[in-house]
Amino acid sequence: MSGTSPNPPEPARDADAASRLQLTQALQRAKYAIAWERSWPVLARLLTVIGLFLVASWAGLWLALPFVARAIGLGLFALLALGSLFPLIKFRWPSREEALNRLDRGTGIRHRPATALTDTLVTQDPVALALWQAQRERTLASIKRIRAGLPSPRLAIHDPWALRALVVVMMVAAYIAAGDERLMRVAAAFDWNGVLSPANIRVDAWVTPPLYTGKPPIVLSAANKEATLPAAGPLAVPVGSTLIVRSSGGTLDVLAGGGVAEAAPTDQAPKGTNERHFTIAGDGTLHVRAPSGQPQWKFSAIPDRAPTIALAKDPERQARGSLQMSYKIEDDYGVTEAQAHFAVRPADGPKPAAEPRPLFDAPKFALVLPNARTRNGVGQTVKDLSEDPYAGADVTLTLTARDEAGNEGHSEPFNMRLPERLFTKPLARALIEQRRILALDANQNSQVYTALDALLIAPELFTPEAGQYLGLYSVTQELDAARTDDALRGVVASLWALAVTIEDGNITDVDKALRAAQDALKQALENGASDEEIKKLTDNLRAALDNFMRQLAEQARTNPQALARPLDPNTRVMRQQDLNSMIDRMERLSRSGDKEAAKQLLDQLQSMLENPQLAQPGQSGDGDMEQALNELGDMIRKQQQLRDKTYKQGQDSRRDRSRGKQGDPSMGDLQQDQQGLHDRLKKLQQELAKRGMGQGQRGEKGQPGQDGDPQQGDGDQDGLGQADGAMGDADGRLGEGNADGAVDSQGQALEGLRKGAQSLAEAMQQGEGDGQGDGPGTRAGRQQSGGVQTDPAGRPLHGREFGDDLTVKIPGEIDVQRVRRILEELRRRLADPQRPQIELDYIERLLKDY
Repeated sequence: MSGTSPNPPEPARDADAASRLQLTQALQRAKYAIAWERSWPVLARLLTVIGLFLVASWAGLWLALPFVARAIGLGLFALLALGSLFPLIKFRWPSREEALNRLDRGTGIRHRPATALTDTLVTQDPVALALWQAQRERTLASIKRIRAGLPSPRLAIHDPWALRALVVVMMVAAYIAAGDERLMRVAAAFDWNGVLSPANIRVDAWVTPPLYTGKPPIVLSAANKEATLPAAGPLAVPVGSTLIVRSSGGTLDVLAGGGVAEAAPTDQAPKGTNERHFTIAGDGTLHVRAPSGQPQWKFSAIPDRAPTIALAKDPERQARGSLQMSYKIEDDYGVTEAQAHFAVRPADGPKPAAEPRPLFDAPKFALVLPNARTRNGVGQTVKDLSEDPYAGADVTLTLTARDEAGNEGHSEPFNMRLPERLFTKPLARALIEQRRILALDANQNSQVYTALDALLIAPELFTPEAGQYLGLYSVTQELDAARTDDALRGVVASLWALAVTIEDGNITDVDKALRAAQDALKQALENGASDEEIKKLTDNLRAALDNFMRQLAEQARTNPQALARPLDPNTRVMRQQDLNSMIDRMERLSRSGDKEAAKQLLDQLQSMLENPQLAQPGQSGDGDMEQALNELGDMIRKQQQLRDKTYKQGQDSRRDRSRGKQGDPSMGDLQQDQQGLHDRLKKLQQELAKRGMGQGQRGEKGQPGQDGDPQQGDGDQDGLGQADGAMGDADGRLGEGNADGAVDSQGQALEGLRKGAQSLAEAMQQGEGDGQGDGPGTRAGRQQSGGVQTDPAGRPLHGREFGDDLTVKIPGEIDVQRVRRILEELRRRLADPQRPQIELDYIERLLKDY
């Protein structure tokens, strides 16, 4: 029925146009369905290859392969992908006839309805036209049922074993196993730096022990295939060490096992590098899988042992009632904190009906460490517990020590009685006893009230003074009105204040002021206070010490028996100037930044004050020598300052002349100051001669002294004589305006003054060694039995007074931090591939040597 289509009526033409539009859309859908059926099997093969690639990547295959193997593997997958796409070469787009045939099959109607709509009539026979029109109307009526149908690619024919489902399951499992490293593992397949540029990538790894261990970092590797560790055995590192692995480029994949766990980075990695941080909490391993070629490291974690602390000797009571404890401390990396804990020891005998209800906690205080982060040493702490309510009670002492890692060690319990202040007056002793009973058990308040009330019965016997009676009556009424623990604590404080007032009046106020000044300065040193605050607190301590020494002297005058007591040869004899010298030195140490040394000197001063022994008449044999030494020290300082001023003025003068300025600045003020120093020196020489400390004591220069020792010549006069001549010469040169010559002469004067001071100090030590000077008391700050010069606290001076400090300087924490910053900068430069190779080799050698 092909031919010309007859002209239908207008309504028929509209219906025919709509049917044709619907047929056209159906044909387009049929073409898409046929195209999908032809292309999907090919695309499924491609997706299967891609799925296998993802499975291999997420499983970490590329990380385990060297760079060459990665390139080969990726090439194989690329070939598989191209092979799967090969059938697309035969692909052709569906034709109109193929689409009509699909529509005919999809309608389920016989006689090909979709194709019939496209037919045309070739005859003009009316009967044929009528038949054709009727058949067309039936076809148009059924056009709504024309469907292209869903595509049916029939993958089962191409994959009868359903391997595509297995690939999907493997992808899900590998996706979950890869975790957050999915993108990194996929990118590892394209990391061919080992093939393209093997010289520009390097891996560095090092272990940084915790800062408190004081151990240096350990370099593990410095290049791709080089490790500085021995091949045998794991590397021993402290627990808590940080392991850092840094790569200068490419993918960095690290596999940690055992006690090695990844940690968050503390610092940002240098630009252009990848960095991973790990914490070594136990024995474990670490393997850098990408870049390849890296060794596998094994670590053995060294545990941080708990510190040990034990009493070096039994605690002792000091003269003023303080408790002195000596203890030995040991730790592998250093103790940072130590404390003393006390607990009341249960009394022997039957158990009381009610449990004691103490009003105060048992004493607990920090112990003084021999030095910061003590590893092995003996410390000593003096603590005044005489005012504590537990003073005089039977207690158990336990010492604890803690290191920076938080490990804590305990000493063996030690049973003792806390030292208490000795009260000589019966009423004061009775009040202190009742105070302790009430403080340790508030349930005994009624018995304490009965005892206090009994003391009020006969005032003429117990409290003959009206003030004491009124005070006792007031405390008794305060106890009767107390209903809470806070009120009872107030009664305990009132009992102590009344007992102290009865015993010794105002001296306790002076003692308290001294202790408060010591504690305030000690706390300021521990907290790193400013120099202004330290100076203020030092002045307060100096004033409190002056008041305390005056009070002791007053007691000595009112109690002559104290002066008549023989002195123990090992007793420290305190002089006011010795104590002031210690305070001055403490202030200088604090200003110089050595807070720890200043704190130790303060502890030694406190220890000396716990057993005070004033210098008595006849114990000042070498006081004149010491005064002369102090005078020389002041002259040395002033001469040095004058020399600096002279040198500066000479420089200014030369600069002015070079600029064409006329005239020379006057040196009259400098000459006047130099003349004053010269006069002081002459006066000192005369005083030494009068006291027999110069030629009269030692003889002529180079001749034996009075004791017949040929080695003792007039060394001090020799040095002072040299200084005398040099000062006169400097005076004359300053008058001439010769600044350079004056500086040279002033330098000779300084040298002579130092020689004279050194000779005078040696003469003073020799006199003490011969039994002269202090008599039976060995004064602190002199020469000990071993012939070593010491300060007032008994420590070796090592020539500090004259600038010859031979002590070993231990690096502080600031020095350690500076070293770590230098090492980090070296590692950053080592990771920069743009630097010259000779520089990289040099930095690498530096890190290895370190």
